[in-house]
Order: sequence, then structure tokens, then C-alpha cells
Amino acid sequence: MTQNTLNIGVIGAGRIGRVHSEHLATRIPGVRLAAIADVNLAAAESLAGQFHAAPHQDYRRLLDDPAIQAVAICSATDTHSRFIVEAAQAGKHIFCEKPIDYDLQKIDTALAAAERAGVKLMIGFNRRFDSNFRKVRELVREGKVGDVHLLRITSRDPAPPPVEYVRVSGGMFLDMTIHDFDMACYLTGSDVVEVFAAGGVLVDPAIGAAGDIDTALVTLKFANGALGAIDNSRKAAYGYDQRVEVFGSAGMASVSNDTPDRHVLSDAQGVHSALPLYFFMQRYTESFITEMTEFVQCVQKDATPPVTGREGRRPVVIGLAAQKSLRENRPVRVSEIE
Repeated sequence: MTQNTLNIGVIGAGRIGRVHSEHLATRIPGVRLAAIADVNLAAAESLAGQFHAAPHQDYRRLLDDPAIQAVAICSATDTHSRFIVEAAQAGKHIFCEKPIDYDLQKIDTALAAAERAGVKLMIGFNRRFDSNFRKVRELVREGKVGDVHLLRITSRDPAPPPVEYVRVSGGMFLDMTIHDFDMACYLTGSDVVEVFAAGGVLVDPAIGAAGDIDTALVTLKFANGALGAIDNSRKAAYGYDQRVEVFGSAGMASVSNDTPDRHVLSDAQGVHSALPLYFFMQRYTESFITEMTEFVQCVQKDATPPVTGREGRRPVVIGLAAQKSLRENRPVRVSEIE
């Protein structure tokens, strides 16, 4: 271990915790995966054993360890804001998976704690780090599409999540569409000022029974005058559907689905190609690596995190506005939520 190596502890040994732990241990330079904590000690021990890290059942063991300089919060959403506050008080730099919380007051408390402590806080909106979407953002910033007029985002999962997950997810807008709300602001370079949401239960009746929707169409109005549309589904029969398009006065920039290969077979029966990559673990592998690499670098270089806490708060506000719009069947100004 060199003098500049950053020691990181991971809180949460579930699916996303496993992703980040593997990347920290094997794919990201300048970092050492020091410890993994999870209330399920067996899960922490199993994951830590793969990468020679220390397992803990109590996350506070990570916060109390002076050798650990940063933590990656990958636990359940209802713990995020509390863990941010405690990690900040312990002087740890913080990477936290989205969303920070579902409650704006708790989010603001967490952001204030990080600011008081003078620690870095970065929120995990990994799609910003996808090379395809980054290129669209660069083209927009360079003026290649002119003034932005229209944004379209399609985001559809290959299969619905378990109902047990739906019950604690915060709802589709704060669990799934939240990525698209962040991407909408990121791609256009403008804030959302008004939201109108329509939704239904067209995939799984059990999701409706749990109080959520599985299909949605959201229209957005931006501060710069642009208009946006997001469509979501919990089940696309052909795989993970991730597409964006930014249309402006001078042109259009768009991204289609990634596939395992680029072959096209044309025969008497039709034109055939590979299905999209199946779900986020395959589609966004490289973006997760880039995301965590940039977090490590912002700590080591004392730079501003590429997704700040304030930026992480913004899509939660939009998601709450979408929920209100769906309930009341009307356009909702984001300022109503603030």
C-alpha cells in the first residue's frame, strides 16, 4: 500500500455493495477495500473473504477505524441520510448510492452535516458516467444541437422487481425514474420547473396491490424553455431498454441500446440483430467503475465531486413532484415541493 492509497469501507453487502466492492478491490487504482459491514454478518463475511477485507456486522466499526478515510454507503435507502450524518461526524469522505432519502428535511440535514465536517459527498447516479450519455452531454454543451427544444428518455427494465422490494422502494418515481430525472437535468443543462405524470399497472397486479405503478409517462418543462418526455416500464420483453435523444435548433444527438455485439443478419425472414444487454449489471458495468474511480480521485485531489449532494437532492424533488402530479392528476411546479 502506497502513501496515497485511499482506504475505503463499504456499508452494505447486497447487490450494489457487491458491485462496488469488487470494483474497489480489483478495478480501481489508488484504493484499498479495507472493510465491509452488513447487518447480515454472513453476507459481510462472504464478500469480505473474497477480497481480503475485514467483515463487520456493525457499520460503526468502519466509522471508528482511523485507518479508513472514506465509506461507500450501499445499504437500504432508509439508512442513507443517517449514515451520511454519522460518517461526516466521523470525518469520512462519503460516496452514497441514490437516493439520499425520500424526505427533504432528512436530505438537508445530511448535506449540512457533510458541509460542516468538510468532507466530500458524492451521490451515485452512475448513468452520468456512461460514455454514451457523456458524449451526448458534451455535444449539447458544445452547442452541436443548438438550443435544446426536446428531450426524450426511454428507460424500461427487463423484468419487474419483487413485490417485497416495491413495498420499500419509495415508489417507481423515486426508485426507477429518479435516474431519468437526474439524466434529464444532466443532458439538457437545465433545471426542471414543472412535471406532469401519468401511470398505470399494466405489468404486474401485485405491484398495484402494493400501492405502486409499473408503467409511466412523465412530461417535463425546463427552466430554459425545453420540453421533455420520459417513458418507463417495469418489463420490456426484449431486455433492458435505455435510450436518449436531445433535439435542438441545430440538430439532434441520440443514444441507442447497447448490445453484446453489432451483428446484423438479413435473410428471407427479416433483419435480425442481438437483443439489448440484459439489465443494469451488464449495461452499466463500465459506468460504475468510472463513477467510483472519479470519487477516489476527487478525494485524493481535493476536488469537487462530479455529483454533489445538492445535485443528488434535485431528482428527489422532481420525483416527489411526479408523485403529487400522479395523485392529483395535474401539472405540478417543482417549487410546490420545495
